[in-house]
Amino acid sequence: MELERAFRRYRLMSFITGSTLLSLFATLALHQISASAWHHISLLVRIDGVAHGVILFPIYMIASFFFVMKARLSFLYLVVMVAAGFVPFVAFIMEAYMRRRVFPEGLPARAT
Repeated sequence: MELERAFRRYRLMSFITGSTLLSLFATLALHQISASAWHHISLLVRIDGVAHGVILFPIYMIASFFFVMKARLSFLYLVVMVAAGFVPFVAFIMEAYMRRRVFPEGLPARAT
């Protein structure tokens, strides 16, 4: 039960962190394509950058740590999971890998 709860927290933070990182990279790519569009999206980049780097990423690291401790995985998994938060799309891939690794028969249904 505790392992499932820790995984669900990690999964949620993985999706949120990965999504904010993708939106940050998309807005920065728009800036590279058209510098005139930068004036319209500069506030979005600042908000998204602060949200990802200062608020969401530390929560993602904590959720990853608790999941690794509950699943009794090696420290290397924690390092790879945290590194996955720095590269777009890799957080989603790592979450799917950890789900298959820890729950080979699938994630159990939530008790209501």
